[in-house]
Amino acid sequence: MSSGARMQPDVESKKGRSRPFLTAATGVISALEWSGKIIAFAMLSLTFVTLLVNVILRYATGAGIAWAYEIHAMTLPWLVAGGIVIASARARNIAILLLPDVLNPTWQRALLITVNVIIVVISVNVLVSSQPILKASKFQTLSTLGIKQIWGYSSLVYAFASMAVIAALGVVRVAYIAPEKSDPEHSSLS
Repeated sequence: MSSGARMQPDVESKKGRSRPFLTAATGVISALEWSGKIIAFAMLSLTFVTLLVNVILRYATGAGIAWAYEIHAMTLPWLVAGGIVIASARARNIAILLLPDVLNPTWQRALLITVNVIIVVISVNVLVSSQPILKASKFQTLSTLGIKQIWGYSSLVYAFASMAVIAALGVVRVAYIAPEKSDPEHSSLS
């Protein structure tokens, strides 16, 4: 529900006038989703390859890569952030869809707008309240890698700023596109 998704994605095929802002909003959400996919793929690949090479070296030579034990401190936060952005862009984050499904379209639209506004407020609040952590992480260094921990913590900014943008654009999408009824058979991720 965060992006106001569950909206009909085919914006241009609707009869009537073109809505360039809606098309741009959908494009920004799509670009953020792709950035999340690229980040998640890169971090998962880097973690896997590093750990695989470390295991091979440990068995072949008896000594592995010393910094391989710290790489997860950099890649895991970015992997999670990429996943959060993908889920938010697809509106596949945790949601209870019972209430929107029983409401009429007007109330459903109002609920989706309210949820998106709440997500924007929470995301911005997390960004503001995380500033002391980000400032402190500039002085923390990973011992073997020698990299400042700000690189790992900056994934927090990426994830929550992206969620805020997606939710804000979700308000626009909800205003222009009629909500769809969810299909429980195809929407369940369990």
